[in-house]
Amino acid sequence: MQTIYAIIPAAGVGSRMQADKPKQYLTLQGKTILEHTAALFLQRDDIKEVIIAISPDDPYFDALSLSQHPKVVRVTGGKERADTVLSALQYIDSKEQGNAWVMVHDAARPCLQQDDINRLKAAALSHSVGGILAAPVRDTMKRGNSAQGIDHTVDRENLWHALTPQLFPINSLKTCLEQALKQGYQVTDEASALEFAGYAPELVTGRADNIKITRPEDLALAQFYLMNQSPNQE
Repeated sequence: MQTIYAIIPAAGVGSRMQADKPKQYLTLQGKTILEHTAALFLQRDDIKEVIIAISPDDPYFDALSLSQHPKVVRVTGGKERADTVLSALQYIDSKEQGNAWVMVHDAARPCLQQDDINRLKAAALSHSVGGILAAPVRDTMKRGNSAQGIDHTVDRENLWHALTPQLFPINSLKTCLEQALKQGYQVTDEASALEFAGYAPELVTGRADNIKITRPEDLALAQFYLMNQSPNQE
């Protein structure tokens, strides 16, 4: 059986939430968003460890019972997402010498469902590159101009919203991230680093309710989705 680690980048400050703490530490149903998210992977027997990458001056993580979980490993994140993920990859590589896969998931996506993880795992592990969860674009897409007017309508055929988790072999992801950072490429998700290196990860259709909590109004929507999930989700 293939060894899989989960990485949760949680070093961001989430300024768009307009909150008094990073968004991963806001609470839903009596638990922080980060605790909801980590629980999705901690319950799985096919995940060896959950690596949570946080900022070096984070004052919140140690107060969570999550920090004492035997499957949780804390590493120090970096300034950008790519630096944070790379820090976690370096920890895993020191143990596995490249013989593992990594599933990277946003800390602020607590509504992920287990069926989506299973679908991603089945597809990505059998793909030569790996894969990501994604949702087909359903809305009409507009490209704006510098004056915030409409420049043109974008053809939405073959357009997808990139979601997480994203699942890749540690060797290829680590190498591609290092190359992208060295060349100054802006890495917006893990797949973009592999794309930069010329690879084409698989798109695995995921649920649209796997939302990323980014703005204040997202909290109520996440609360609704969590309340309506089946009890075995966490």
